[in-house]
Amino acid sequence: MLWACLLLPSLSLDVFARAQPPSDAAKPFAVATGGRTPRIVSANAVAHDAGVRPGQLVSASLALAPDLILRDRNLDTEAAALAAVAMWATQFTPAVTLAPPDAVLVEIGGSVRLFGGLSKLTARLSAGARDLGYAVRLALAPTPTAALLFARAGERIGVRLQFSYSQAAINQVPEKLESGPNFFPDPDFLEALAPLPLALADVDPAVIDTLAAAGITTVGQAYALPRAALARRVGADFIAFLDRLRGLATDPRPPFVPPPHYAGKIELPAPVENIEALTFAVNRLVHELAGWLTGRGLGVIELALALAHERYIGVKTGIPATHVRFALAAPAREHAHLIAVLRERLGRVALPAPVESITLSTLTTASLASRNLGLLPGDDVVATVPLIDRLRARLGEDAVTLVAPHAEYRPERAWRESGEIRVEKGRVRLDLSANLRSRNVQQKEVESDPALPRPIWLLSEPEPLGHLLEAQPWVLRDGPERIESGWWDGADVRRDYFVAENPRGETVWIYRDHRYGIDDGEWFLHGVFA
Repeated sequence: MLWACLLLPSLSLDVFARAQPPSDAAKPFAVATGGRTPRIVSANAVAHDAGVRPGQLVSASLALAPDLILRDRNLDTEAAALAAVAMWATQFTPAVTLAPPDAVLVEIGGSVRLFGGLSKLTARLSAGARDLGYAVRLALAPTPTAALLFARAGERIGVRLQFSYSQAAINQVPEKLESGPNFFPDPDFLEALAPLPLALADVDPAVIDTLAAAGITTVGQAYALPRAALARRVGADFIAFLDRLRGLATDPRPPFVPPPHYAGKIELPAPVENIEALTFAVNRLVHELAGWLTGRGLGVIELALALAHERYIGVKTGIPATHVRFALAAPAREHAHLIAVLRERLGRVALPAPVESITLSTLTTASLASRNLGLLPGDDVVATVPLIDRLRARLGEDAVTLVAPHAEYRPERAWRESGEIRVEKGRVRLDLSANLRSRNVQQKEVESDPALPRPIWLLSEPEPLGHLLEAQPWVLRDGPERIESGWWDGADVRRDYFVAENPRGETVWIYRDHRYGIDDGEWFLHGVFA
């Protein structure tokens, strides 16, 4: 087994600061404890350069940085953020567990080959966590407890990545990664564990204090003590911790179960009324959503955005949240696809007041198979956004009508506003099965005779041509084609259609109406060819 620990060392700050666009990152920002005498919990680099430090009184911090932006720490928001990172990580492996208050543990031993090797997989984990907006410290080990301690120690012991086996050993003896917890500890692994401070372990603080009083402050020093004597002094729980750390005992941890529906929320560090700044924050949520969809093998069809507005002083109820709903032409989960559609949709939103928080949630999802891996390197498929999704996002849901062919000879009735859209091999197609079933009609292919010309554009109402034909002659290029139908519903037609060229050289579709006789039929313009 091989465990990766994603430690978020500045989680209390990042849950707010990750919504900041780069242009706002130059402003001092800090998170405080709240209460009557608030103190600084964490601060960004700009505030740190101004002299703001953790544990400092807020009043003293404001004296050093008068323009300091402050937010009270929110433990519920931090817990939700940690769960969101775990949810995103399920795209790499189903074996994910939480290590509160600021870490996520991921078992990646079975995913190394799938993602092209250990270095590529760890790079994707680190880069992905940063895309979510979090500072991350990654550590590897054959046990979850060791991975967590390595991550907490971090650069304090001069190690950024620690694991029991070298890369060469992993490639040569992959079965070591799957041998379970009762493997014989590798000497390099034990040597790497030795300098880890016991103060970083999830152990009773009284035990840590007792050992520190005797000069025992590291894992290596604790290992050197006689096991029986150590158990009598500090108890069996500490011995069990040492065994789990080395992999000599099982280390069961509750698995993280992703939610059935996605609902991600991001708190803004300060009220925002700029759509571009909102798009930056929404981009963080889309990364979470894409990971959740990939892990569950789903694609999203319908999404909803809720923009919570700033509550003004003196207004009890505040301004209602702005809700934005939109649908996609087909199930999708690619980040580039989703953020492109959201950016277009947000561009049409008029904000009645500054926004304090954003919630992105899924309304409708559907199964979406994963893309097959390419045989050759460089076979990656670039995500493309269907035109219909861009049009819907930019013009609105009601501005885009889906039409489907209908088995009818009268041209103005040969289509219906119905059908579902699906994507096959990168092309948008209409699925008429639902429409046909709803009318109890046997499903069949509706195809036109390719020998019969049809224009791209039909006029909403045929236009009489009497006065135009009298002014200049028109040239008939093809025809006639007789269409006679509709006698049973009172909207009967009896027409001879021609492909013609008007005096301006345009190719058009015209007909002569013979409902009232053969010789005195009037001419009408019905369509225009591209």
